[in-house]
Amino acid sequence: MGYVAVKGGTRAIEESLRRIQYERLRQGVVLDVEAVSAGMRGLVDQVMSESSLYSEQLASLAIKQAEGNPEEAVFLLRAYRSTLPRKHYSRTVHSEDMRVERRISASFKDIPGGQVLGSSTDYSHRLLDFDLMDETNASASAWLEAYNALEGAELEENGDTHDGRFPKVLDYLRKEGLIADCPLDNTEPDDVTRTSLTFPASRSEKLQVLTRGQTGAVTSLAYAVIRGYGMVHPTVGELRVGNLPIYINSPLTPDADEEDAYFIGDVKVTEVEMLVPATVEKENGRKELSLEFGYGLCYGQNETKAIAMSILDKSLEKGDKLIPTQNEEFVLFHIDSVESTGFISHLKMPHYVTFQAKLNDVRKTRKGSAEKGQEV
Repeated sequence: MGYVAVKGGTRAIEESLRRIQYERLRQGVVLDVEAVSAGMRGLVDQVMSESSLYSEQLASLAIKQAEGNPEEAVFLLRAYRSTLPRKHYSRTVHSEDMRVERRISASFKDIPGGQVLGSSTDYSHRLLDFDLMDETNASASAWLEAYNALEGAELEENGDTHDGRFPKVLDYLRKEGLIADCPLDNTEPDDVTRTSLTFPASRSEKLQVLTRGQTGAVTSLAYAVIRGYGMVHPTVGELRVGNLPIYINSPLTPDADEEDAYFIGDVKVTEVEMLVPATVEKENGRKELSLEFGYGLCYGQNETKAIAMSILDKSLEKGDKLIPTQNEEFVLFHIDSVESTGFISHLKMPHYVTFQAKLNDVRKTRKGSAEKGQEV
């Protein structure tokens, strides 16, 4: 169900829209789309993820039009996405092919290839940097020039030719038999953007809705899972941020081998494999400690959401409808930003007729109660 504005007085609506334009421009400063893309990387990544549309330029435009309101930007971008034709389906993407720029594990100190801290605020002091008040394009260019010179010197000295691909941490646990192998499933995934979500939901539907979910809602529910709904403290087995190459088959020979596929670009994603302790019931009432895992992947560098997604993925697998965070209908219906924001926003629209009916019921009830009191 999608909620949008109802019809109203034409002139009043036109004046309201003009007022929006005034509020956006009244300070006489126009926010450049390229500036949004360059300086609001986190917000751009969030909007792309919740919109299921990978385009930094269009996400930046939506953010500008929505004046920084992420829910409105997602609404705009999803509406635009619904108008686009689907010309091709990509080949299956394998995350082992990711060109990694950040890769950490909270489970192991030493991992094959090493920890790659990359770009993150995790290691910074959360203090306001007042120097940014006076930052200019010239100062930014000078800093970049010095940075690139230093990077070039280090590259020449170390001769680093690494292609950015790293082995998966969890594969080493699988080799030891400590976590189960994932059987290959070539079933065509469901598409929640083309068909309505049905229950019980398939795994592909769950993962799609989770990655499209409102970041704050997904994070809050994942926090609730750990706080009081049955999950022992999970541990990040591996978190990686990087670019995944995308290939499509030749339209002339769609059944050709992978070597004949066309490379059409790459997308930046965050992937998380979360390790979760679990107790397994064995024969004769014996219990054995085991490790299970949840999975999360979303557009851009969106680490908190990917972690939260992996927690909810594992929680939903248990499927106890009496526990809210394991109830797929509760979780999947309530994390969608367009649905939830639309319903809450529609409360601002005219409800004159329905409210008058309720008001009449209240008056009748009060009047009936008063008459009964007088009879007594």
